[in-house]
Amino acid sequence: MQSTRAGLLALLAVGVLAVSACSAAPAPSAPASPPTPSASPTPPPPPTAAEWAAERLDDMSLEQKAASLLMLHAPGIEPGPLRALAEQGIGGLILMGDNIPADADALAALTSAVQLDPEARTLIAIDEEGGDVRRLPWDPAPGADALRGGSAAEATDAFRTRGEVLAAAGIDVNFGIVADVTDDPDSFISSRVLGLDAASASPLVAGAVQGEQGLVASTLKHFPGHGQAPGDSHESLPTSPLDLAGWRSIAAPPFQAGIDAGTELVMTGHLVFPAVDPAPASLSTEWHRILREELGFEGVVVTDDLLMLQHNGLEEYQDPGENAIRAVASGSDLLLYVLPADPSEFGISVDGLTAAIADAVRSGRISEARLDEAALRVLTLRRELAAD
Repeated sequence: MQSTRAGLLALLAVGVLAVSACSAAPAPSAPASPPTPSASPTPPPPPTAAEWAAERLDDMSLEQKAASLLMLHAPGIEPGPLRALAEQGIGGLILMGDNIPADADALAALTSAVQLDPEARTLIAIDEEGGDVRRLPWDPAPGADALRGGSAAEATDAFRTRGEVLAAAGIDVNFGIVADVTDDPDSFISSRVLGLDAASASPLVAGAVQGEQGLVASTLKHFPGHGQAPGDSHESLPTSPLDLAGWRSIAAPPFQAGIDAGTELVMTGHLVFPAVDPAPASLSTEWHRILREELGFEGVVVTDDLLMLQHNGLEEYQDPGENAIRAVASGSDLLLYVLPADPSEFGISVDGLTAAIADAVRSGRISEARLDEAALRVLTLRRELAAD
């Protein structure tokens, strides 16, 4: 009995040990799954031209912002004088007949030599209308004298050809689309208008803008309409008898058509419409308001050559710094000056103009918001053209 009990105890011990051994054995491991690759972060989209311009603007002084509103000229086909202007941080250069070398290749070399900032082009502008105002002898496209009375498609074809010629030469901006209208053969502007009235001019103006798209930035001129202001604004202050209602029906439609077609710039003229504002449009807050709010233009407003105001002989316009201040304060974004070899003969220097504008901001005559708005528009256009 005792031996039987001992045997049972021995069997029990063996069983416990077996169970312990089984429970201590590791469970078979499941096959390892491959590690999940971590998703690569999506890179942020590149900044838009306006975002890029706003960031650059944050790092600019008042003087640098003021300089960026200037578009100047220096005569000659050597790049040195033009490059010297660009090195002062101005927004652009305008080429006149005295800047045009013998052929397109030489002009392309000249325009390339003055580009200093790969992120934002120095705007290179020209008046290439065709017809009476033709700076490039090799531009084969017809001007307003030949296009007038034709179709919008013909205007589109002509300005596409012209835009291709300009783009190949490194030109960014064409001051070439005359949106003025007049049926007066004695008018200063008559040979350059695309139509004798608003109905005939408007489709051709829109067609011209469409032709230049993607090639050069288009400009409508001379807002609010030289055809309704008799005289030559190069040497006088032409005055129009139209009131605002008359202007809306007679002169406004071609500008509206060009804006709706996507023009990047509008040039204001040194033209007075006393029933609207006694100041010339280039210095008029009211005309800038009408352009922005009534016509819905959101691009760059450029003045006609501000030296023309000094040339008219009126005492009120003989101070170039004062003209610049009034232009910016009224709503202009880009100030145009066709300067001679020695600008000091008209009391002009880059430093003088920029100091006048910057000091006007410090004194409150120009709000800093207005200066920033203008500089932002110009910088955005320069960035857009650099990216094309």
